[in-house]
Amino acid sequence: MYKRLGRNDMCWCGSGKKYKSCHAAFDDKLIHYEHEGFIIPSRDLFKTEKDIEGIKKSAVINMAVLDEVGDKIRAGMSTQEIDDIVNDVTTKMGGIPADLGYEGFPKSVCTSINEEVCHGIPSKDIILQDGDIINVDCSTILDGYFSDSSRMFMIGDVSPEKKRLVQVTKECMEAGIKAVIPWTPIGDMGHAVHQHALDNGYTVVKEIGGHGCGNAFHEEPYVSHVSRPGTGMLMVPGMVFTIEPMVNMGRDEIFIDEENDWTVYTADMKPSAQWEVELLVTEDGPELLCW
Repeated sequence: MYKRLGRNDMCWCGSGKKYKSCHAAFDDKLIHYEHEGFIIPSRDLFKTEKDIEGIKKSAVINMAVLDEVGDKIRAGMSTQEIDDIVNDVTTKMGGIPADLGYEGFPKSVCTSINEEVCHGIPSKDIILQDGDIINVDCSTILDGYFSDSSRMFMIGDVSPEKKRLVQVTKECMEAGIKAVIPWTPIGDMGHAVHQHALDNGYTVVKEIGGHGCGNAFHEEPYVSHVSRPGTGMLMVPGMVFTIEPMVNMGRDEIFIDEENDWTVYTADMKPSAQWEVELLVTEDGPELLCW
């Protein structure tokens, strides 16, 4: 339950304004939804104007890194070369690769090829081949603020089946973005993603989803892409989270590489694709911060 402040107290958000002219009506709305049985976010999930500005500056680097990868990626290059690009561009622009060292992850970026769902580890021994599809998942820290997005790249002459998977996965992400409607449950968004995949004959990974992001790499809420309408936390203005569906050509079952304890594969070894954006919920809908 939210604690109401005195009307003339300074607002909890740090704006320096009195509560009555800042977040009093906002809190009343949240309390109303909580009484109606909805899950409401805690105050620490709401980003201030300073937070949002910091995330946007971090995102400039993150997107520049992915642009550079897109310019240089080709058949015959190793995934370690991609990692080198990410580390070089990020650091030259003043940022820090968020992946490097995160919970022991050994590289600056995740590079997941074909049947690798996510968390592929770059290596000089993994060489991109004509016909591959690859997800490059990049995350950046700048002045303590985090940005996170990923893109799919198609290498050379890619089969029509893989091209369609990449395209439909992007459409799934876009369906999720369109379903980010303020003051509605996040399950509505996840359902929109899942339904578009199912309508096109694909499945969505259940065990891994999006997440809050900005002041830390991974924050609440957990963002499922297979959720039911009307469930989950309300999407409230000021929240920042990622939408990043992992869509499989075959079944939705996955397994983790026992040797490196990171890379996730499709159980049937059929291709998987993923796109990721980081967005801000506003009263007018979603604002993309990093894509």
